[in-house]
Parts: sequence; structure tokens; C-alpha cells
Amino acid sequence: MDPSSFLAVWAAGVAAGAALVAYWRIVGPGYMWLSSGAVLLFGIPAALGAEAAWVGCALIVASGLLARRPITAAVAAAAAAAVFVTVAAVEGTPVLAVTGAFFLGGVTTEMMLGHWYLVDPRLPRSALRTLALIGVAGAVADTAVAGVLGAIPWPTVDAVMGWAFLVLAAPTSLLITAVWFALRERGYAAVMAATGLSYLALLTAIGAAVLGRALV
Repeated sequence: MDPSSFLAVWAAGVAAGAALVAYWRIVGPGYMWLSSGAVLLFGIPAALGAEAAWVGCALIVASGLLARRPITAAVAAAAAAAVFVTVAAVEGTPVLAVTGAFFLGGVTTEMMLGHWYLVDPRLPRSALRTLALIGVAGAVADTAVAGVLGAIPWPTVDAVMGWAFLVLAAPTSLLITAVWFALRERGYAAVMAATGLSYLALLTAIGAAVLGRALV
């Protein structure tokens, strides 16, 4: 597993999530500034290993600067996501680059936007539910693809890592599913519960994604 490829996958997912949220036009520029910073957190280290990722970094900076123009910002963020996923596909496994972007992007954006509800409780829950569905679909797809490509079954020497992969992958899907059901409950406490669950899901998602690629 190439670290720069993994970080490019994560940057692609978060950039795509930022583009989707900007397109919905439900948040102010502050959220896009936060998202742009998060993408750069992954994108700059990725660019140190793959120079083409600097283009994605430049595009996400442009998205942040255009945050007061949501549609334009969304286009720039989507372009950044395309660059990062292309870099990840070239450096690693193309299919895992796409599924990983959906997986990590959906879960990370779910967690970030959930925390933004603490800033503005009036935001529509439909956005979080959509992101939860993306996260679950990405988790299932990424786990299945990693399994087909060699993460399951594993050689005896990798048995501990293999079991850890399964133990982390399964709860991630369950936690994100729990987020979706929590959001069906009324009251502000439901959003707080969903945000906490999404945070736990992100922790297990990182472990599942890393171990799955290490085994492949």
C-alpha cells in the first residue's frame, strides 16, 4: 500500500463530499473553508509522493476562495476530487481508488457536516441521511472489492490483520446504518447521537480501509 495513494483517495472523497454539500447550498462559506482545509491535510502529503496531486490541491484552494459562490465552489471541489482519484488510481488500484473515495469521503463528510449542525441546528437532516447512505454503500463496496482482490482469504501469516480487517469493516457499516436510523428520531439529541456515531464510524473506517489495502 502506497501512503500517497491512500491519502489521495481520502482527499478525493472529502473533496467530492464538499462539492456535494456546496451544491446543496445548505451551509455558509465557513463549512467550505473547513472542508478545503481538510482536503489539503490529506492532499499535500499525497502530493509529496505524487506531484500530480498538487493540481488537486490548487483546485481545492480555489474552491475555498470561491466559497461565497456555492455552485462555482462545487465545480472546483469536484474537479479536485477527480484529480485526486486519478492520482490514486495511477499510484494504486483503480477500483479501490473509486470505492475508497466513496467510503472515506461519505463517512468523513457525514462526520464533518454532523458537527456543523451544532453551529446551525436548522440545517435539513436529509443531507446527513444521504451522506449516510453513501457511506454505507462505499463501505460495502470497498470491503467487497478488497476481499475479491486478495484481502480475503489471507495467508496464515496475515491472519491477525485479516481478522482485524473484518472486525473493523463490519462495525463501520453498522455504525453508519445506525446514523441513518438515529436521524429518523425527532429532537436535536438525535442529531447529536448521529454525529457521535459517525465519529466512531470514521475511526473504524480508517482502520478497515488501511488494513484492506495492506492485505491486497
